[in-house]
Amino acid sequence: MNSDSSKKFGTAPVFFTAISTILGAILFLRFGFAVGSIGFWGIILIILLGHLVTIPTALALSEIATNKRVEGGGEYFIISRSFGLNIGATIGIALYISQAISVAFYIIAFTEAFDFVFIRIDDPVQLMWVRKAISLGAMTILTLLILKRGANMGVKVLYYVVAILGISLVMFFLGSTEFSEASTFSIRTAELRNMDNFFVVFAIVFPAFTGMTAGVGLSGDLKKPSKSIPLGTTAGTLIGMLVYFFIVYKLASSASIEDLTNNQLIMAKIAIGGVFIIPLGLAASTISSALGSIMVAPRTLQALALDKAFPIKRLNFWVAKERIKDKEPINASIITILIAYVFVAAGDVNFVAEIISMFFMVTYGSLCLISFLNHFGASPSYRPSFRSKWYLSLIGFIVAVWVMFKINTPYALTAFAFMTLIYLYINSYHKTRKGFEGLYANSIYQLSRNLQVFVQKHRSKKEQSEWRPSAICISKATFERNNALILLDWISHKFGFGTYLHHINGYYSKATHDQAETDLEKIINKVRRKDSHVYVDTIISPSNTSAIAQAIQIPGIAGMENNMIIFEFDKNNMTNLPEIIDNIALVAAGNFDIAILASSQKPIQYKTGIHIWIKTADAENSNLLLLLSFIILGHKDWRKSDIKIFEIVKPSEIKEAKQRMKDLVLNGRLPIIENNIEIIAQQDDISPKTLINEKSKDAGFTLIGFREETLKHEKQDLLNGYDDLGNILFINSNNQKVIE
Repeated sequence: MNSDSSKKFGTAPVFFTAISTILGAILFLRFGFAVGSIGFWGIILIILLGHLVTIPTALALSEIATNKRVEGGGEYFIISRSFGLNIGATIGIALYISQAISVAFYIIAFTEAFDFVFIRIDDPVQLMWVRKAISLGAMTILTLLILKRGANMGVKVLYYVVAILGISLVMFFLGSTEFSEASTFSIRTAELRNMDNFFVVFAIVFPAFTGMTAGVGLSGDLKKPSKSIPLGTTAGTLIGMLVYFFIVYKLASSASIEDLTNNQLIMAKIAIGGVFIIPLGLAASTISSALGSIMVAPRTLQALALDKAFPIKRLNFWVAKERIKDKEPINASIITILIAYVFVAAGDVNFVAEIISMFFMVTYGSLCLISFLNHFGASPSYRPSFRSKWYLSLIGFIVAVWVMFKINTPYALTAFAFMTLIYLYINSYHKTRKGFEGLYANSIYQLSRNLQVFVQKHRSKKEQSEWRPSAICISKATFERNNALILLDWISHKFGFGTYLHHINGYYSKATHDQAETDLEKIINKVRRKDSHVYVDTIISPSNTSAIAQAIQIPGIAGMENNMIIFEFDKNNMTNLPEIIDNIALVAAGNFDIAILASSQKPIQYKTGIHIWIKTADAENSNLLLLLSFIILGHKDWRKSDIKIFEIVKPSEIKEAKQRMKDLVLNGRLPIIENNIEIIAQQDDISPKTLINEKSKDAGFTLIGFREETLKHEKQDLLNGYDDLGNILFINSNNQKVIE
């Protein structure tokens, strides 16, 4: 890449490269047709819509360029350093192709300056060969100029070309016609017609707007990119837009609809000495645009090679190679010239224009999206000296994508498919490169923070009738068994939220902190493989009680308060069960629902369903049991399962209990069929545990309610004695849940 001593350009080349492309081929060849087709106000709307993309992009470019040092590659450098090298290379390759094809587009348009020759040729075949001879000849001269003298010579020529362009436009504005002398045209009487052709005309005119970033590719050759890019790009965009407005007015007031529509060089009839000066201006604008593109495209390709965007090491080295005497990317220039020759030989202006538009729109949309995400993410490291507005960047991104599909939906879809394939290929040999996680993460942090603050401020003090679980599970046995993680995933998959805290026993120190970091990484990898929706973390505390006290005070990750605590013990080794029971009162003081998971080594039989056991003594738990079973059933693991309800009541209450449960399931719209509701008469000689062991021994998962007072009295005995069952979730509801 160029050394600092070789950075020789100031702001002027950026501005002149941009303005000469903006006031280029489309302006001379297509603006008259556009005014004739959809009227003065129609083309004004096109200019305004086009600049809804280009102005936000120019401002976004200016902003990003003043935040970090922009090196060689211009737009590619900015995108790749924001989105990551793999995504950046994907967009960069598309950008390079559009820049290389642009050279061909402007050379093909250059041949239209020889209209005075073409009108004398009647034979279509001969006309085609004459056009090809002129365009290929111009391409050859341009090739020799760039290969021999490089960008430095190109910039010198650019100044002369822009001077000719300026003179031709002045002569156009000073000219008049018989039509203009007799015309009563005014802005008040101006027409807006044929709006059904609006986007057809937009597609023809839009490539004129893509010249806005033409000078940015010179970034590697600029003395002060952070100054020259904002000034040159913004000035070129705004001045170009103003000139457009004046040219449209001049065209509408100087020629009839027929002349505007049928004569692509109508400007020649209006300008003073137009027969010579307008073709000369067209030639100057197209050659200057081609010069700009042929200077910029190789530098984009060189930057891609320096970032090892291509799979072959030698290829990257060869493409990135510079000429020693002037630091020109000579090999990248050769590749660009060969691509341009292919499209010059094709010779179809409209076909080439639409391809260019697609890839440029992707680039513009990306730049606006980067600016928006940086605004929204509010990273302290993002401190540009020039600032745009976040809403302008968002508008630019949305309009860019929308316009792509409006111009040509098949081309837009093809462009996205092409770029997806490029990304997958690049990602296959650069797997370790990071993407735009940092930029994206900052935005997510801000969104999450703002949403949580909003929820807190607008939270009603009244008890919410709609309940959903926001559960915390604290466990030391993360690496011994994963039943608690599985349960939390069931809960948080669709309807609820789950936070899993791995308890590290000890005081906070460097050693325990390092252990926590290591353990957290292991757990994240564990849940990542299972596509889990559980938020995992670690907690360092010297005792189970202090860990629980810390955990129940942390805010919920979803913005709502945590409302459920899940404890877990091994049915075959219940050493931690006493400390769970000892802390039940602590958790109950915080008005939490309490769940105690008895983990089994038996494999989960999903097809045998979820069993719920309700007793008359703990009816307050019934609705929570039903809601939790419905929430768990929403997980994909249980998609072929069902829920079965067992309620133990006094013999005299069987009929009433059956109707009550039937009404609850029906009115609550729960996915439970009547045949899966079993009301069991309580018998003095058969304990509830015996019934549960008998009827639920093959259940995939069993939920049983318990009362806090009963647990205090019976302690471990209340949770023991279910040896035939698999995993069991004992539930104590803090209050009666409402099923609506």
